Amino acid sequence: MKKIVTLATASLAASALLAGLATPVHAAPDWNKRIRCKQKDWEGRVIPTRYGNSEFGWNHFTHRHNIKKCAVVEGPLNGKPDGRNGARLEYHGVAINGTRQVKIVVIVQWARKTKDDRYDAGRGQKIGVINAFCKNQNHNKCPNWVNQ
Repeated sequence: MKKIVTLATASLAASALLAGLATPVHAAPDWNKRIRCKQKDWEGRVIPTRYGNSEFGWNHFTHRHNIKKCAVVEGPLNGKPDGRNGARLEYHGVAINGTRQVKIVVIVQWARKTKDDRYDAGRGQKIGVINAFCKNQNHNKCPNWVNQ
């Protein structure tokens, strides 16, 4: 009788192990990899702005920071990076409308994956623009005139 119990226990342990292998430990969050716009910088990078999700990309900054036109993002990208930290590139620009001015900051992840490895753009692809905002504004939210 003891052998049958041992075999049954071993069988349950094997089933549990196999079930654990079939279930991913950390499933990647859902995000939209489609490209909304892209811009080539002065160092030859063609930088995509992907739709992303509420955490990063177009869907993040268009709602959170009130940027609704590709030109607002493409302007700062049409230059050289103003800051670098590994795969993270930072580009600065200025939006001007008459006498009004606001500083624009665009953050790019120039790698296949995000820094925390939660998102993957796919083989041969780059994440691209992860955030864009107006510096020194309330909650870094751009004024409406930036989108005109």
